[in-house]
Amino acid sequence: MLIIYLVLSYLIGSIPFGFLIAYFVKHINIRDFGSGNIGATNVWRVVGKRWGVFTFILDFLKGFFPLLFAKFLFPQCAVFTIVLIAIAPICGHNWTPFLKFKGGKGVAPSLGAMSGLSFIFPLIGVALLFSLLAWIMVFVVFKYVSLASLSAGAVFFICALILSLPKEVKFLSLCLFVFILVRHKKNIKGLLTKKEYHF
Repeated sequence: MLIIYLVLSYLIGSIPFGFLIAYFVKHINIRDFGSGNIGATNVWRVVGKRWGVFTFILDFLKGFFPLLFAKFLFPQCAVFTIVLIAIAPICGHNWTPFLKFKGGKGVAPSLGAMSGLSFIFPLIGVALLFSLLAWIMVFVVFKYVSLASLSAGAVFFICALILSLPKEVKFLSLCLFVFILVRHKKNIKGLLTKKEYHF
């Protein structure tokens, strides 16, 4: 049952909503425009504001629902199992088999997964609050979504280390931060060379 649930969570996370929305709304391959990413920010730039918001919501829910349902389906499971359920849809989003394992950057589904996990470990909500504040502050000052996302990921990781959370959750926060760094490699290079897309 658990293995099936993990596979389903991965496949749900793999649905490339940004790609599909761009294709059906403008009949384009979103990967050929803007930053080339299938995430909400690029959909916002290329397809339109409301479609970018819609993409973000759908990507968020991909991470949120597997954790929300896991609380009821596996109430007595180990913390490590919950961590696997959290990681599955994020990996699906980042490395979707529907686009030759080239997906998004994982910010929205990570936020969704951590929001779902906060129902199990309420202190995660504190880490999310600080990371959200960091995102807003960095974005308002610098106007770079990528820099704001990287900053939020770092703050979440630091907060998770400080707060009284299980070691498995601390490890999860490290994994998410590494995922964000890896998926933003091109953006980091753009920031260093001052060629990053300005919002």
